[in-house]
Amino acid sequence: VLFRSGLTSQIQDMAKRLACEGFVVLTPNLYGRQGGMITANAEVATALVERMDEKTVLQDINATCEFLNTNISEDANLEHTQRNLHAIVGFGLGGTLALRFACQRKRLRAAVSFYGTIPSPIEELAHTYCPIQYHAAEHDDYVSAESVTQLEDFGKTSEKPISVYRYDNTQHGFSNDTFAEVYNKQAHDQAWETMVDFLKTSLGTQ
Repeated sequence: VLFRSGLTSQIQDMAKRLACEGFVVLTPNLYGRQGGMITANAEVATALVERMDEKTVLQDINATCEFLNTNISEDANLEHTQRNLHAIVGFGLGGTLALRFACQRKRLRAAVSFYGTIPSPIEELAHTYCPIQYHAAEHDDYVSAESVTQLEDFGKTSEKPISVYRYDNTQHGFSNDTFAEVYNKQAHDQAWETMVDFLKTSLGTQ
């Protein structure tokens, strides 16, 4: 589970909710190499993002998968996990990284992006190795409606398993209940249920 502001209490709550659905959840701090900073300040978050090296962060995300693989037999908390049975979920910047990571890890089983930036050119997604689920806000200052349509069309023309879900009367960040001005509970609940079903199907747990 990935989020722009780091390992905040809100993203930890999201991780706990996913764990209650029966998943083993690992939440890496995207800014671990910058001191593991956590912030609710938009300007500070922007500065952290600007200093972040995407290639290194993707390597760190990959390392979380390998951590799960190598510690299954030693950690009682991982007794119900299986090697290489992994998915990635991200919100905002985390959603952007989820799409990028889906292009890199061949054994990834699923990727979920909430209003992440869509790769340009879109053909970069030709390298994806798993089903992708994308949740789009109707009014998004960071992701254009045209790019969302392009993503949907690319899935059809390339026969890549890409599913796009749009939510009326929503803004970027509609799943973040700490931002009252954009949070949309109805859309979030619908997206959450859709995501959980997708993950359970992709990971073979239902």
